Amino acid sequence: MACGSYQSHSFDAPSRVYGKAPELDFKDGAIDEFDLPEVQDPSEFLKTYTDVGGDPATNKDVKIHLAHGTTTLAFKFQHGVIIAVDSRATAGSYIASQTVKKVIEINPYLLGTMAGGAADCAYWERVLAMQCRLYELRNKERISVAAASKLLANMVYRYKGMGLSMGTMVCGWDKKGPGLFYVDSDGTRLENDMFSVGSGATYAYGVMDEGYRYDLSVEEARELGRSAIFHATHRDAYSGGQVNLYHMMENGWVKVSATNVGPLYYSYKKGEIPPHTLTP
Repeated sequence: MACGSYQSHSFDAPSRVYGKAPELDFKDGAIDEFDLPEVQDPSEFLKTYTDVGGDPATNKDVKIHLAHGTTTLAFKFQHGVIIAVDSRATAGSYIASQTVKKVIEINPYLLGTMAGGAADCAYWERVLAMQCRLYELRNKERISVAAASKLLANMVYRYKGMGLSMGTMVCGWDKKGPGLFYVDSDGTRLENDMFSVGSGATYAYGVMDEGYRYDLSVEEARELGRSAIFHATHRDAYSGGQVNLYHMMENGWVKVSATNVGPLYYSYKKGEIPPHTLTP
């Protein structure tokens, strides 16, 4: 099942036969190791069975087509960070779910978003939540947003080229104020004031380019996030369901709303009447 448009790329693996992945050193409940194909290079081996990174001329009969779709968005403004996502999960052209929770609540001051493979995002962000809690217990203080995003990037980088599919945003509030980082399954880690990830990201960016400014009021920022995700779901067939909206503030995150995109269409398209309200 997929919930995003990110795809991994290959890398030059060491010249040895893989049987198990390197041990993760998670001795507090997580899986210690993963089974991998017993081949010289798992990333090259997987190319013959998927449509990621391989030569199309030699991959005409691939069995696994990694089709993804989602829209996730986060941006900073003067009163914190707004996080807005859709809720549709797809398996190719099949809509597998309309109620996927694409915001993972890591702790009261940290949120992560899901784009890519649903299982990959859910697993690694839950491992991150565990590591953040262990950090708090050891150091008697909350982990910073930068450190949390670095932990995630370091964990997934060890599996670069081995089939992970993840493009996530880590959002939070720490001693330095609001924080927003992008992390993907190649180990890429970027900091910025705005990110949108997924197949509908270009549509969301279009709305953001028109309405974003740092000095937005709380209501303006929340409405901008809601509008950006709605317009992405309207144009991108792989995004839909409902718009889940979160607001990260100094005293933690709050879930603002979960709004079905159907009624939203008629609130944005002035003059059109919902079919169920028409009289014979």
